[in-house]
Amino acid sequence: MNRREFISTSFRPALALGLAAEVSSAANERIERPRQAAIETLKPSRKDLEHGLELHANSLVVESYGFSPTSAIDGQAMRAAIEAGASAVELEDLQEEMNMTRHVTVAAEQREYKEAWDASGVTCILQNAGAEGQDPPSLMKRLARFTYVTDMLRDFIFKAATPSDILEARKQKKHCLYFSGNSVPLAQRWDSVEDEVAFIRLFFQLGIRMMHLTYNRRNMLADGCGEASNGGLSDLGRAAIAEMNRLGVIVDVAHTGWKSSFEAAKASSRPMVASHSGCVSLHHHIRSKPDEVIRAIADTGGYVGVFSISSFLGRSRDLNAMLDHIDYIVKRFGADHAAIGTDVAYRSSANAAESAQAPRRPKSRPGFEGLWPGDSYSSGAQHPSLAWINWPLFTVGMVQRGHSDQDIQKILGGNMLRVAQAVFPGVAVKN
Repeated sequence: MNRREFISTSFRPALALGLAAEVSSAANERIERPRQAAIETLKPSRKDLEHGLELHANSLVVESYGFSPTSAIDGQAMRAAIEAGASAVELEDLQEEMNMTRHVTVAAEQREYKEAWDASGVTCILQNAGAEGQDPPSLMKRLARFTYVTDMLRDFIFKAATPSDILEARKQKKHCLYFSGNSVPLAQRWDSVEDEVAFIRLFFQLGIRMMHLTYNRRNMLADGCGEASNGGLSDLGRAAIAEMNRLGVIVDVAHTGWKSSFEAAKASSRPMVASHSGCVSLHHHIRSKPDEVIRAIADTGGYVGVFSISSFLGRSRDLNAMLDHIDYIVKRFGADHAAIGTDVAYRSSANAAESAQAPRRPKSRPGFEGLWPGDSYSSGAQHPSLAWINWPLFTVGMVQRGHSDQDIQKILGGNMLRVAQAVFPGVAVKN
């Protein structure tokens, strides 16, 4: 879809009305209603709306951490598995696989998958392609699913192996995924440091380009953001960071504790990031970072990607709250150190109907990685203005806030590309 088509097709109602978009009966309401909510939240002038949409269409847009659009499950297949006595692990795997891959094999899901991508104007996502833990076989599951999708739909979306592939995707008017792992894979045999971190190299060769140092809880590398002790890096954590720096894997501390994040920034010889986080100074939350941590990340040349989860943002909990976090980073640390990592996904319009066909599963205990202190994770509904497909209106909002076009383009994708280029190793070619 070219620039004129993107603006005229996706935002004709908004441009016609100036401030609000009507939902037509033929439109996908999962796109149109959140879009209308964002316009009503921002209340942009026609000038800002047109300029923001034009700027978005002309920019490289790279999400610093997120999820490509998901498909609905097959409700009958899930019912059959439950009635056959499938284990909790088998059911979780089945649901994830269907959410992550059915747009390859189901025509209606594939149409909606592509429609959501095109509505967003996003070229590349740093895609969560790894589970929340250190076990290599578990980490392979999501990596396999997204490899399968990018293999099968490569005329529309492909795996970006290098930063230059991201630019090539935009040039070809396609989309791509730059794979991220939600943890550092460890051998867990504890024979030697070298043996423990050896899987980092293997997962890099499989396409993982960014790794979480921790996921909420303490591991052998560092304390996660959910640990009250707020301890720092272990010696093994420093060794893992050195190995990621050596190989070309971006160090991510989005789910890492504050002291561990600070020490990771001091230990890293390459730019590192908090790919989907926020600012504690605006709203005190364990998933956000205090100023001293943001400064340490900025000093590496890295960035903080602002998330779009209502309960993490505070205040209005809508798109304006998200923009407040972006403003704070830009004004205090500079536009070179802000990005957007929504940490949310577009969900298929068939999701509710298909899920209703499967019987309710027995209540299960919280996963180890999901142990949050108090009500730190979820408190209240997600505001529709923060929907993933509203990326063009994120840009409109930044235009309204007075950010320059150059700075907006850094936040939209330029900073992520710069960090990826700084971290990724050069590939020598012998004649």
